[in-house]
Formats: sequence, C-alpha cells, structure tokens
Amino acid sequence: MGLDKVWIQTLSDGLLRADQVVGLTSHATPSLPGKAPRWLLDATVAVAAGSGAGGNTWDIGILHRTLAQTADEPTEAPEALARLLARLDQPGVAGIITPSATRHGVEFSFTSFAEDTAGSVSGTG
Repeated sequence: MGLDKVWIQTLSDGLLRADQVVGLTSHATPSLPGKAPRWLLDATVAVAAGSGAGGNTWDIGILHRTLAQTADEPTEAPEALARLLARLDQPGVAGIITPSATRHGVEFSFTSFAEDTAGSVSGTG
C-alpha cells in the first residue's frame, strides 16, 4: 500500500499511519458485572509489541489499536474501512480518516490535507 500520507484517528492512541495497518477486526469486550459488553473496531498494526513477563522472558504479540467503540456489532465497518483505504491508495493522497460511532454502526470521514490553507500550521485547531 502507498498510504504513507494517510492517517487514521484512533479512539485513544492518537493517529495511526494507514500503511502500517495489516488487519481490521471487530470483537466484543468481556461482560462485567453491571456493565454490558461493548464492540470494538480494531486495526492490527504491522509491528510486534513486546513486554517483559518477569525473569528473562519477553512476550511478543501483535499490536491492536482501537478505532471505534459501539454498543452493537459493527458488522460492516472493517469492510467499509478497507474499501475506503483502497480508494485512497493513489499517488498524492494525504489526510486523516476519522471513524465515528453512530447508532447505525461506524462511519468514516476523510479530511484531505489538500484542503488545508497555505501558510502557518497550528496544533491548536
């Protein structure tokens, strides 16, 4: 994929570069007493994550980033995001994909960097 200038907004981890995504899944969180399970839309990233497990061992696992959280299963969300990424995989495309949980599932919007005005850049909005 040539999506090195397209970023995906995660739920709580900031921005994820789209060319690092190797998988899109949805799964339910475990049910807890007094709390209903939630559905998560996750992106699997093409880097391994490790953590120490005591002693000299090091556990390596795949890294997941949550893109959206919904009350109902977002059955079509992984495919919808994959289709959007395929459409954006063109030379010169740059911008941010923002997932939004709605009562109908997860919707994705794309804001192109080409829409930015020339001049100074501020991180304050």
